[in-house]
Parts: sequence; C-alpha cells; structure tokens
Amino acid sequence: MSKNSHNKLFQTIFGSIAHGVISFVDLFLGSIQKLIGIKGVPYLFVLPNLLIFGLFILYPMLLNFVYAFTGGSAFFPDNRPYVGTRNFERLFACENFLVPNSCTEDLFWRAVQNTVVYVIAQVTILVLFALITALILNRKIKWRGFFRSVFFYPCLLSPIVVGLIWQWILQDKGLLNGILIGLGMSRMPFLTAATWARFWVIMVSVWASMGFYTLILLAGLQSIPSDLYEAASIDGASNWKAFSNITMPLLMPTMTVVIVLSLIRAVQVFEIIFAFTGGGPGTATMYLVQFIYNYGFTSPNKQFGVAAAASLLMAAVLIVLTLAQMAARREEVY
Repeated sequence: MSKNSHNKLFQTIFGSIAHGVISFVDLFLGSIQKLIGIKGVPYLFVLPNLLIFGLFILYPMLLNFVYAFTGGSAFFPDNRPYVGTRNFERLFACENFLVPNSCTEDLFWRAVQNTVVYVIAQVTILVLFALITALILNRKIKWRGFFRSVFFYPCLLSPIVVGLIWQWILQDKGLLNGILIGLGMSRMPFLTAATWARFWVIMVSVWASMGFYTLILLAGLQSIPSDLYEAASIDGASNWKAFSNITMPLLMPTMTVVIVLSLIRAVQVFEIIFAFTGGGPGTATMYLVQFIYNYGFTSPNKQFGVAAAASLLMAAVLIVLTLAQMAARREEVY
C-alpha cells in the first residue's frame, strides 16, 4: 500500500472517530439542555469550578471555624470538644501586648510584631521600587522589552526555589561570603544574625515579587494619555510637576490595587521564609503564617484550635485592611 493510501486511510479513520465524538457530545449536551433549559447551561459549565472551589477552599474555611472553637489534639472535628472562645482568650492573655514574654502565647505576639515590621518595610520598599522601575520601563529606552521580561522573570519562579537559591548565596559558606573572603574581607552572618536575616528576608521577597507589581503600574502608566504631558510641556511644567500633578493622581487607582495586593501578600508570607530562614535565627523571621503552621503541624500536641484561631484573626486583619483601602479610594474619587 502506498504512502498516500496510508494517509487517506488514517484520515478516514480519525475523521470517523472525531465525527462520532462530536455527535456524542452534541447528543449529550442537547439532552442536558432539554432537561435544565437554555438558562441553566452556563451553570453547567461553571459547576466543575464550583465543585473544586467548594471542596478545596470553602469546606476548609468552614472547617477552620470549627477548629477555632474546639480544643484537644484530635484531628477529626467529631472528636474535638467545644471550648467556645477559649483559644482566642489564650491568644489575648497578655499583661503587655508590646512585651511578648508577658503573654501566655508569647510566640504569637512575637510573630505579630515581626509581621507588622515586615509588612511596613516590605510594602514600602516594594511599592517604591516597583514605581521607579515602571517609570523607567515606560520610557523609550533601548531593549525595553528585554528589561521588562527580566524584571518579571523572578515572579515565574517557585517561592521555595527562590528561598533555596538565596539561602545558598547567603549562608555562612555560601557564594556571597566566598566572594567576600576572596576579596580579603571577613565572613558576614547574613542568616545567623537577627538584623541581617530580617533585612535579607525583606530584600529577597521584594526581588521575587516586584516584577508583578511593576507590570501593573506600567499598565496604569500606559493608560495615561500622552496629550496631557505634551500640554504640560507646552505650559512649561517641569518633570516633577508633571509627575506630581498628572502621573500620580491618574495612577492612584492602580496604585491602590498594588498597595492592597502587596499588603495582603506580605501578611500571608510563608513559602520563601520557610525555605530561606525557617523562621530563624531564633524567632527573628517567624511571621504569622509560620506560627500557624508550626502550631498546627509541627508542635508536639498539634494545637489545631490555637492555630485556627490565629488564622481567623489574621483573616480579620486582612479584611479590615482591604476595606480601609477601598474606603480611602472612594473618598478620593468622590
């Protein structure tokens, strides 16, 4: 049999199979459409996503509420006794909230303090660097497309991979200390000194996520009409006046989105820290999510109730932050 005959035979077979599959799907969907009506068809296509959302997101959220108001170390909710708000009372049992050692759950308040400092520093540096980078990449510079992709590339990496790479670079016998010793300098305790560890955690997280927010701000900058800058230039406005009176006011809706997203992501930081410092040295880089993880999964007694209560408190803070940002934005608009 010739090659052309083989091709025709395969085309005929695959054509018949494809036609059969299409006919079956058409018959199947037609029967369902008759059963649920045309208005119900969109819900049919959304149903798989809703099932996945309900199983892996909604159900764990509801289960978390159950754990927050129950005690004991049992895993299944049926085996956990109801304790009311005792888990929350335990978290707030403090003589002075600014002195973690005076609290029953001192690690929780250390994690809170660390998280507050981290969020303020990381979001400030992140938004500032992202804005500067977006302003530069919005100009007509050489290899602009290349630099845009370079800044976004770290966002494509897994946070665990980012943490392991930077741990290899910054550890005592890592790449950076090797370079310093080669230059005749002394070894630096980048990951073993609390101050250095906090600094590098912030900088690594900024490096890993800045590209995402840069692209958002870049899209906001490109949506500003160029005619406004031309008119400002004709009127003799300086670059600073054009930036403060045109760029920033028109960029504020996008900036609000960036601030809200970066705040939420900063409060929820976990993967990079888990792989990079593990919360150390000591508790210097232990943040809220890691506290919840440690209490729920690595503590000897598996204190699910305390971990769940802490997660609900963190969720409440995130909701308040988001609502505050949205309210502030509405006031600016109106």
